[in-house]
Parts: sequence; structure tokens; C-alpha cells
Amino acid sequence: MRTRPRKGGVRSRVRQDDEPERDLGASGGNSTPVPLTDALAVDVESTAGGGGTRNATSRKRGAHRQGLRSGGRPSTRGRGASRSRSRRRRALRWSSTVLAVLILGAASAGYLYYRQLNSNIKKEALNLGDEKDRPVRATSNAAGQTPLNILLIGSDARDSKVNQKLGGARRTFDGVPLADVQMLVHVSADRSNMSVVSMPRDTLLQIPKCTDPDSGTVYEATVLPTPANESLGRGGPGCTVATWEKFTGIHIDHFLQIDFSGVVAMADAIGGVPVCVDANIYSRDGQGHGSGLKLSKGTHPVKGEQALQWLRTRYGFGDGSDLMRARAQHMYMNSMVRLLRENATLGNPGRLRSLAESATKALTVDDDLGTVKKLYDLAVELRRVPTRGITMATMPNRYAGVRVKPTQDAYTLFRLVREDISLAGTSRKETARTEASDEPVGERNQISVLVRNGTRTDTQSPVSGRASTVTRLLADIGFTKATADTTRATSQKTTTVRYPSVSMEGDARRVAKALRIPASSVRESPSASAVTLVVGADWRSGTTYDVRRNDERVPDTADALNGADKGKCMPVNSNYVW
Repeated sequence: MRTRPRKGGVRSRVRQDDEPERDLGASGGNSTPVPLTDALAVDVESTAGGGGTRNATSRKRGAHRQGLRSGGRPSTRGRGASRSRSRRRRALRWSSTVLAVLILGAASAGYLYYRQLNSNIKKEALNLGDEKDRPVRATSNAAGQTPLNILLIGSDARDSKVNQKLGGARRTFDGVPLADVQMLVHVSADRSNMSVVSMPRDTLLQIPKCTDPDSGTVYEATVLPTPANESLGRGGPGCTVATWEKFTGIHIDHFLQIDFSGVVAMADAIGGVPVCVDANIYSRDGQGHGSGLKLSKGTHPVKGEQALQWLRTRYGFGDGSDLMRARAQHMYMNSMVRLLRENATLGNPGRLRSLAESATKALTVDDDLGTVKKLYDLAVELRRVPTRGITMATMPNRYAGVRVKPTQDAYTLFRLVREDISLAGTSRKETARTEASDEPVGERNQISVLVRNGTRTDTQSPVSGRASTVTRLLADIGFTKATADTTRATSQKTTTVRYPSVSMEGDARRVAKALRIPASSVRESPSASAVTLVVGADWRSGTTYDVRRNDERVPDTADALNGADKGKCMPVNSNYVW
């Protein structure tokens, strides 16, 4: 059952200096996505397959016994032969009955276990904002594939004795929960790469209007910038999803939420995740600040409560900021992914079953992801991404008092995610495909182009006549069949070129190349009837598209970390060395 806000609405909780390391309690949420689904995938397979193996063995033994009986010397006595045939028939009926019972028994056990895992999973609505305000889904690529976006949420709820003990801060027991860990997992359309972007807990944003689907309580949109983690207390995780969608312009497909006890249970079931520090660390100061993490220099497997301490540690890592904590979380997450993919000891059925139990009990997910089968399908998608294709990053930000605000680099980072550009850089395969597609397909004056005005924004009216201006530009450089769409202007942040089918991809790329629009902005769209140029809000004036606005490099301020990098250790602050 979800923790509900107390009557009287949302209560903003300001952290006190004497509150021990409670502000990122569910950091384990950031370590959930790949390991959780991997575990469920393997466990479902072992559950389904185990009965089959036992039944096959039973059939072989039965066949062996029957062969011994039937392989004996035939009786020459009529009555004896009749009795023998009768015994064989009874034996066959008995064997068939036993085999049927075994098959049904194994199937029933698997079905009951499957039902049990399903009943463990808690479900909530995906988005509590207005449906009309949601970003559109990304268009599919030439192969019909679409990106996948999942929001990971760590709740700091003190809604049970276990969570209270783990989280501390007794005065906040059963209070309004905060989404103190928020990570967007973006899986590319071709499943070649995955980007994970963390948002600092106290990022100031405008939270949209949200409606609690159970109580009907309406939480109006905030007027002043508000810490994004307060969104969880405004009806549930669906409001956190709505906040992210409004801020990033990225359509989110699913969410997964986890709390303190879930982190500990998952870490215990896995058996320990290797982490590294460059000096002896004890995260505790004279005022009681700190997670209590105590490790000697080097690499150590952490599990249970110690894993939670690692994920919550701020005092002791680097400069003690949330950026350092996010880096530690990314290292833990990368290490867990590698562990679950490479460590053969996780083939132990008992451990996998324990992990599946812990995972399903720890999770709250959206309604469309609320079964083991759906989580298994998600695991299949996530496991297609190679470890070297996983990149962890932190949203670039600047201080605003004791809170933080996004910088321009943050918008650049989310644009890369929105446009399905790998944070690990463009692959050779992608480059080769783009270069091949740049070959001319027909003369310019044979290519029909529809130009639309997409310069409307949330704060600006559309530029009048913009589609006609760009149409004349196209005609001047040879695209004489270009026409302006005179219907109502739309809203699109970046300029794109769309095409309806693979046969017209070359034409679309030729239009983009002529205008110096990046190849990453050329997309297949079944809704397009011809090559369609949508002039976005990033090209409101002039006759030259500024490609510098579409720089595909990841900002240095994102502190990116590759999933295959095993050599990183967390830097320890000298004030916390023992």
C-alpha cells in the first residue's frame, strides 16, 4: 500500500543539519533496473524449466522400467500371457496417471509461485498530470524500433518499523514521502546503448498539477520553483513522472519505485556488490552527520544495510555534495550490472528465487509493468544493451541557496536523450549508416517537401510566416517542389525532418544535409505523408540553421561514467579518514 500524504496537503520538509543522512534513503532505487529484471528473467526461466526437467527424468525412468518388463521372454501359456498383458496395461495406466499428476503438480506449483510473485508487486498510475500535456512518444526508426524510457524513484518513506530503523529521523515517521532518488533510464531504439541520468534531490522545478487517482485530491501546479523530490507526496510516483515529462520533454514509458527495506533486501539477495574507496572511510562526524559507512581502502563487496549506507553516503565522499553521492550510486549500479551478467554463482536457483522474492516485494511500478511477465520482457530488452554501451551521468546544475537549479548544459544533456543520441558517442555503425544514406536519391527538384511551422513554445507565440520563409529558402537551393503547410502552427523544440517510409529516407537526409540539419534529427514517421520539415523553436529566425545548437557532445559537467569502467574508486574526504 502506498504511503499517503497526511491530511492538509503537502508538507515541505526542510532537512536539518542534525538529521543523519536521511535525505537519500531510497538510493537503492537507482540500482534496481537492470539487476532486478535480470534476476526475474532468470528465475522465471528456472521456475518454468525446473518442472520440465524433472518430468523428463520421470519419463526416462518410466520408459526404462517399461522396457525391462516388455523386453522379457514372451510366455507360451495363453492364460499367463493374458495376465502379463493385463499387468502391462495396468502398469501403463498407472505410469500414465503418475506422470500426469507429476506434470500437473509441477505446473501448478510454478503457476502458484508465479501468482505469488505477481501479488508481491505494488502498482500505481503512471502519470497523474493532464494527459494533454504529455510529450508525444518518440517516432520509430527505420526498423520500427522505439526508445524506452524508465524513471527510477527512491522513496525515503518511514512508513514501517523497518524503514524507520534504517532511515532514522524519528520525527518524520509516517510523514509525506520524498522522491530523494530520481534517475531516468533511456534505452536506445536499436538497444545498442543505455543512458542513465540522475537528478539531484533538491533541484528546483515547477511541479505540474497532479490528481490523486484514489482520493481525488487535486494538487495545483506550483507557482514558485519547488524541490522536485516533493512531487512524490502530491498523489504518488505518477506526479514525479509528470514533473520529469514537463521538465525534459521526454515521454516516460514506465517507473519503478523502491524504499529503504527494499534496498537492503535486494542487496542481501544478490550477495554483495563490489565497491571501491581510495582511502579508509568512516562517514560520521562529531555532530552525528553521516551514513555510518566504514570501509578500509580498496575494493569490498557491500550488501544489506552496508549497501544502503554506501548509496546514502554524502559526508565523506569528495566535497560532500549530492554530485559525489550520485557518482557513488552510479559506481554501485555499474558494478551490480556487471556482477549479474558475469558472476556464475548467481546461477544458484535458491539465490535467484530469493532475489525474485525480494525484488517483487520491494517494488512499486506502473500499472502496465505490474506482472512478472512484463518485468521479464523488460529484462530481455535491457539485457540486449552491452555493458560498454551503458553511460551514467548527473544532470548539470548550479547552486541556488541550499538548493540547485539546472544549467544550460542540463538542457543539452536531456536534448541528447530526447533525440536518442548515445551519451557514449556515435557508434561506427551509426556513422556508416548515415554516410550511406547521404547519397543522393533523385534530383532536388524531384523531391516533394512539406514545411511546417513548429516554432510555438510555452512562453512564445509562433513566428508568423516561418514555414513560407523556409519554403522559399528550399526553392532557392533547388527544392522547387517544397510547399508550406498553412494549418495552425505546432510546438516542437528542435527542427526535424520526417519521412513516411524507408524508401524516402534518402530524400529526407538530402534535405537535412542541404540545410545543415544533423542526421540525428532525421526520423521515420508513419504519420508523415511525404518528406516533412518541421521548423522548430530552435530556428525561429534567419536562413541558416545553427548546427552549433545541436552539438552531440556530452557536457563535461555531466560527470559521465561508462558501465564497463572497472577502475574507478570513490575519492575520500581527508576529514573522514580513519
